[in-house]
Amino acid sequence: MDTLWDMFKRILVLLAAAAVGIAAYEGSMRLAASFSLFPNRDLDRSSNYVREVLKIVHENYVDGDASKYDALARLSIHGMVESLDPHSEFLESKDNEELEEDLDGEYGGIGVEVEMRKGVFTVVEPIPGSPGDRAGIVLGDQIVSIDGKSVLQGTPMDAVVNRLRGKPRTHVKVELVRPANGRHLNLDLVREVIKVVSVRGAKVIDGNTGYIQIREFSDHTGEQFIDALNGLLKRGVDSLVIDLRNNPGGLLEAAVAVAEPFFKKDELIVYTQGRSSEDRENYLSETEGSPLAIPVAVLINGDTASAAEIVAGALKDAGRAVIVGERSYGKGSVQSIFKLKNGEGLRLTTAHYFTPSGVMIHGKGVSPHVEVVLSTEDDRKIESQLSRPDVTDPTDFSERFGFRPIGDRQLEAALDVLRVSRLIER
Repeated sequence: MDTLWDMFKRILVLLAAAAVGIAAYEGSMRLAASFSLFPNRDLDRSSNYVREVLKIVHENYVDGDASKYDALARLSIHGMVESLDPHSEFLESKDNEELEEDLDGEYGGIGVEVEMRKGVFTVVEPIPGSPGDRAGIVLGDQIVSIDGKSVLQGTPMDAVVNRLRGKPRTHVKVELVRPANGRHLNLDLVREVIKVVSVRGAKVIDGNTGYIQIREFSDHTGEQFIDALNGLLKRGVDSLVIDLRNNPGGLLEAAVAVAEPFFKKDELIVYTQGRSSEDRENYLSETEGSPLAIPVAVLINGDTASAAEIVAGALKDAGRAVIVGERSYGKGSVQSIFKLKNGEGLRLTTAHYFTPSGVMIHGKGVSPHVEVVLSTEDDRKIESQLSRPDVTDPTDFSERFGFRPIGDRQLEAALDVLRVSRLIER
């Protein structure tokens, strides 16, 4: 006759065996799922349907070269991803490489910026220390040919830029004409890694007001902004204008770095929210010490987007700046980059941006405290003027750009706001 202890031991053995069985079952289910032993019926049904259509097109379309499976697959992916929203896209290898260069804030090239002037590709700025600068290229030099191929009138700007760019340590031959003396220059240049200058125009205006223009948000924008800001503070500025007009955005981390000096440590600057409640990610200030406490005005317009809207929205939401200009674009979605084979990539919308108080930017934009609306034509003129601060003579400017410089009403409104703020503080 079993003792109570014997019965208890048998029960323990049975329970242990059951636990092992359940664990083994759960483990096998996870293993099966990881190896797709249990198919996703919705996925299989949909992919089989796509496969059927691909087969019909491949076998029956009139142009056999255009209907090869590889080409059809890429067209299918383009259509699938790019129909979701305006910001998701399938990036073929060249496009993916260019995107990575833009986000890195670096590219391989000779370090000159060009513009089309009266049908001629003209150098507007050699970047200091770049191969072009060291070789003696100066403002106004005209590009005649690249690698022996003439640069003809009507050639797209992108085509010229792409021919000048390339992998670092590769050669490019550039022929230029210097209009001032008619001299021809034939240069054999070695491309280098060029850092994009996204923070420009740092200067003191209207007495003691600092001015900084940010053209985009890339890897180096944060450090460039801090350097420009510190330089202005050393010159004794007591207020600041941050110009984000026509800024298409860029990296979220760069936007946070620009906003940080105006926030206390661990203060929320922005957060992103994905499709599930667990997908929220907070971005907090890491500023050490007290935040910068001077009157700030931020200039925005209808082409201020993405990361630029994060800065404007955060400073507005926290009461750290007065926003002047026009309602921003309203591109408040997060795109994640997924690497694919063959150097290709997928840029997919995975979340939305929210200001510290929970205001969604996407589809709404950031509204200004002080609205100053410019016509499309005046917007274009102001953008041209900001891009060429080196051309100070009105007659020379008119000859180059086809119009005389106009007053910047949005900047003037921002300066008016800051004058009042300084008077109140006193």
